Parts: sequence; structure tokens; C-alpha cells
Amino acid sequence: MGSYYTTKEMDSLRIKNRRTWFRYSEGKGGDAIAFLQRFEGKSFPEAVDFLLAWNGRSRDAPDRPPPVQQKERTPPPVTAPFVLPPANEDTRRVTAYLKKRGIAPSVIRGFVEAGLLYEEAERHNCVFVGNDADNKPVFAAKRGTYDLNGASFRAGVPGSDKEIGFRLPCDSTIDRVHVFEAPIDLMSFCTLHRDATHNAVALCGLYEGPLDTYLRENPQIKYIFLCLDADAPGKEAAERMKEKYTQQGCVVSYKPPPHGKDWNEYLQHRQKCRRNER
Repeated sequence: MGSYYTTKEMDSLRIKNRRTWFRYSEGKGGDAIAFLQRFEGKSFPEAVDFLLAWNGRSRDAPDRPPPVQQKERTPPPVTAPFVLPPANEDTRRVTAYLKKRGIAPSVIRGFVEAGLLYEEAERHNCVFVGNDADNKPVFAAKRGTYDLNGASFRAGVPGSDKEIGFRLPCDSTIDRVHVFEAPIDLMSFCTLHRDATHNAVALCGLYEGPLDTYLRENPQIKYIFLCLDADAPGKEAAERMKEKYTQQGCVVSYKPPPHGKDWNEYLQHRQKCRRNER
């Protein structure tokens, strides 16, 4: 992506000059050793040994003559222009997929009519659109409509502004905001609370940049509800954000789902319990 590398599995990962990396969804980065520790589960010695072996030279090998120094040519950073993927003529597959995940048809229809959701023409993915303060699309995240063993395709659209993320319009008379990790969790919350039509942000990960932007654009917000996942990364992010935004004068609460890992899992559990009660 421009002058950076990324991966299919982790589209928020950026590798620069083969030396350093940063994962925006976690707000963490480091060098090659830290990369192997984080993503391969290696210890520090194991990571060092792996890199030495991969480089084709053992630690006790004789010294090589220094390479001829050449002037490094660093191309200027290239930023991909943001372009929304072409839309399909209808949203049948997206609607069927989200209904299967427990999202109410009226909620799906509301997001589609607001221009926040549509179906991609080529592969029929869900496309979640993030608008800036001028209601201009500047961010989009794709989610596959076919889950395999609980996992589905996820990717950001190149050129997306990660400082915006996916969000609902802000009502200036409301002084609170609900924050989620994923757009589907936000839609699940809207299904559970039909009056929730404003003041919500999906970070599309755990990078709080979209929340920073939302608060900056809407200074009347004083209460933040962190509706992040109930797993270890979600809890760690909630602690970090609670400390950060409390220092900024906000009242911050961690509001994980009452059951399951995330709000969509809780929604499906609740609907299953209701069916069993009939």
C-alpha cells in the first residue's frame, strides 16, 4: 500500500522499510523481533535465532566484508486515493447475512437508507461507510457475507481515513457517546436499543483515533460508554481509554456485553433464549 506493506489477515498493520511495524487496531508497534514475539508467539531468544537463521548466517560465522554503501533512494510516500467500491443493484445478500447475525430488518434498512451500508457489486461484501463532519464518505470497511468457522473476510478500503472510522451522526442535545469495536456490534446495540440512532462510533479495531475526532467535533459530549469486547484486548483497551479520557474531563464507563465476547454474540444469545422460551 504505497510505500508500506500490509497483510491480508491484518489490514490495519503497516510495515515500513522492512524495519518497523505498527498495528493501528491495537495501537502497538515495534521492530522485527517484537513482530515475531507478537504474531508468532516466540520468546526473545527464539525470535533472534529465527532472524539470524533467516538471514542465512549463524552467529559464529566469520565476519563478512562490509557491503558497498549506496545512496538510499526513498520514494516519496504514496497515499492511495479513497474510492468507494462499486455498489450492487440490491442488498439482498448483505440483508440476509446481517439478519442471520440477528440484526433487525428495520435497523439494516435504516443504515442502508442513511448511506452508511451497502452491498459491494464484485464480491457482495458488506461495505460500512464512514462520513466526515461534512457528511462526505472518507472511510469504508468491508466485511464478507460468508462466515467460515466463525471467521469472515475483513478489509479496509485503501485510502480510508482511520481517524474517522464508522459512526452515527451526533445529536448536539445528547452529551454521551457509545463506542464499539466493530460496525456489526454497533448495529447489534441498535437492535437491542431501537432508540439508539445517534452518538455512536465503531473504531473498526481498538485504535481510538475515530473517538478522538468525534469528541473534537462534538465538544458537548461528556459521557463515554466503552462497549468494547469482553476479551483480554478489549478489557486492556478499555482501561487505557478510561484513563486517557478521564484525564480529559469525561466520565468514562466500560460497558461490555452482559453475555458472550461481543455485542453481536450477546444479541444472538438473547434471541436464542427467547426462541427456547416459546
